[in-house]
Amino acid sequence: MVPRFNPLNHPILFSSPGRLTPDSAWHEHIPFAMLLVDLLRPNLIVELGTHYGDSYCAFCQAVQELNLPTRCYAIDTWEGDPHAGLYGPEVFSDLRAYHDPLYGSFSSLIKSIFEDALRHFSPATIDLLHIDGYHSYDAVRHDFESWLPKLSSRGVVLLHDINVREDGFVVWMLWDEVKRRYPHFEFLHGHGLGVVAVGTDQPESFQALLGLSLEDVLRVRKFFFHFAQRLTLKAEQQVLLAAGRERFGREAAQLQATIQEQQNALAQKNEEISWLGTERDESIREAARLQAKLEALWQHTASIEDTIGWRILDRYRKVRAHSRILERLHFLLTKPVKRLLQKK
Repeated sequence: MVPRFNPLNHPILFSSPGRLTPDSAWHEHIPFAMLLVDLLRPNLIVELGTHYGDSYCAFCQAVQELNLPTRCYAIDTWEGDPHAGLYGPEVFSDLRAYHDPLYGSFSSLIKSIFEDALRHFSPATIDLLHIDGYHSYDAVRHDFESWLPKLSSRGVVLLHDINVREDGFVVWMLWDEVKRRYPHFEFLHGHGLGVVAVGTDQPESFQALLGLSLEDVLRVRKFFFHFAQRLTLKAEQQVLLAAGRERFGREAAQLQATIQEQQNALAQKNEEISWLGTERDESIREAARLQAKLEALWQHTASIEDTIGWRILDRYRKVRAHSRILERLHFLLTKPVKRLLQKK
């Protein structure tokens, strides 16, 4: 008898994802992905189309926390496509920097097109295959059919974006075909996720999910939708926090620059004040020297005025000022002397 499916019997469901990048469209399926690893206990997991790595790292995290002997492989060119957009090597570098220290002992990132990677996997060996590459009908159908022989008797395939019907996303067309052929479960939230059992030898815990009544299917969908919303909110909070940290960093740098400018201006003012102080001290010393010279001159003048000759000369100037005859005589006597001095 197949046991009743109860997601709460799998604590891995409540693990907080270690990797939540801002732009991933897979956040709302991470709890189920980690639960699925617990249900299937796969020996080999392969993901086609990894991009930022949120889904793949969720698989790896579950493998690690459940202490499973699973091997994991992510296959991508990490160059993008018309649906995901084109991007540079920084995406792969960021993922590798996060992935390798944590999961490098059992997981590998393979930079390759899907077709070339096929030869690295033996038939009937992959237990869990996640297809999330280019989303045209021909591309996703080719991925499904070319990798199908690699699936084991316990094989399960995940197809993302089965509920997107715009911008050339037509995974839904393949999903409509596939779910007629195999036992399946589908989520409609988070762009949609199709879960299909292509292998006939499935664990009872997973068969319980596939065998749910319509009423229970709706309950499970609702549960995972509401449960996964916390990750969407967490990712949004991380974006806001990152934006806040970036804004704070810019404001702090601007404030530091302003402080530096003010410190430079203050240092310049201090130099000017120091220079003015030196000039002031020099002016005070110069004024003191002039004052001393002036006092010496006054003393010298006073000593001259105290002599008999100065008194006689001073008396003569005063008398001459009141006598036109003396003034004329003084002019006649001094004029030749002035001319002589001017010639020299």
